[in-house]
Amino acid sequence: MSNNAEQFASDNYSGICPEALEYMLQANLGSAPAYGNDEWTQKAADYFRELFEIDCEVFFTFNGTAANSLSLAALCQSYHSVICHETAHIETDECGAPEFASNGSKLLLAPGENGKLTAQSIESIVTKRTDIHFPKPKVISITQSTELGTVYTIEELWQIKEIAQKYQLKVHMDGARFANAVAAMNKSPAEITWKSGVDVLCFCGTKNGMALGEAIIFFNRKLAEDFDYRCKQAGQLASKMRFISAPWLGLLETGAWLKNARHANQCAEYLENQLLQIDGVEIMFPREANAVFVKLPEQVIQNLKDKHWQFYTFIGVGGVRFMCSWNTTKARMDELIKDVQEAIA
Repeated sequence: MSNNAEQFASDNYSGICPEALEYMLQANLGSAPAYGNDEWTQKAADYFRELFEIDCEVFFTFNGTAANSLSLAALCQSYHSVICHETAHIETDECGAPEFASNGSKLLLAPGENGKLTAQSIESIVTKRTDIHFPKPKVISITQSTELGTVYTIEELWQIKEIAQKYQLKVHMDGARFANAVAAMNKSPAEITWKSGVDVLCFCGTKNGMALGEAIIFFNRKLAEDFDYRCKQAGQLASKMRFISAPWLGLLETGAWLKNARHANQCAEYLENQLLQIDGVEIMFPREANAVFVKLPEQVIQNLKDKHWQFYTFIGVGGVRFMCSWNTTKARMDELIKDVQEAIA
């Protein structure tokens, strides 16, 4: 097996899609003003406003941890708290960055079936304690699509919106795979964000075909006050910003952001259907975007590792996650399926 063979551990493993690379090469011709004062950054920000049908504030960071942490820090003070699902990336995989960026805002964890918060679980945390000795709930953070590969429906988002309004909470959306959620739901980006109560979205480009780069989109512009200073202080103001914003423009103008997401979702659907035909394979969560969680016997997992397959297993969740991306191929999926079949047999 060659070192650059397609893997199913993460969509972060994939390379740069042609559209993002082409626009980056175009931005590399000649010089341009630094620190986001270039035409690429302006055009990309304007395209986000068109895509989301609202005059939003747009900022760019290098990675998702910075995007989540800085945007959450803008929504709350150090004595506040953020309500999130117990499997949320901000809790399990960001090394305390949200707390660090906000100087101590506490994450309050709620359970929920298939990786989703519910209005009831949020309200139970908000009303559990209201005394001054406990960090005051200020933000709800949801992930779309979730860490378990599921998708919040419009109805679920509206229920969360009602709870947020009832208790005057802000809503943050971790959109590490937001494009996949849009493709899965067949709804407009506006419908599943600000029209459903989301105040700020962290829209991931890295997992959607870019080399790096996230867009932080404040639908509530008041919350973005001085956010550019926050980005600068955190080392997230790129001097050559056009090399983040130009690939974004490549995804947006060509429609590749949605095409890439649809392809990844379709690959995951194919992979799920093929795995379901193998005795001994159990699907753990509804496959709604580009992730397939399966329960496999331990000897099968070890056999796959021995054959140099790379994938993630999750403490507390169990099983194996196979993640499809914009450049996943049927041939490579068939190789994986064949190895699973042989290992079980």
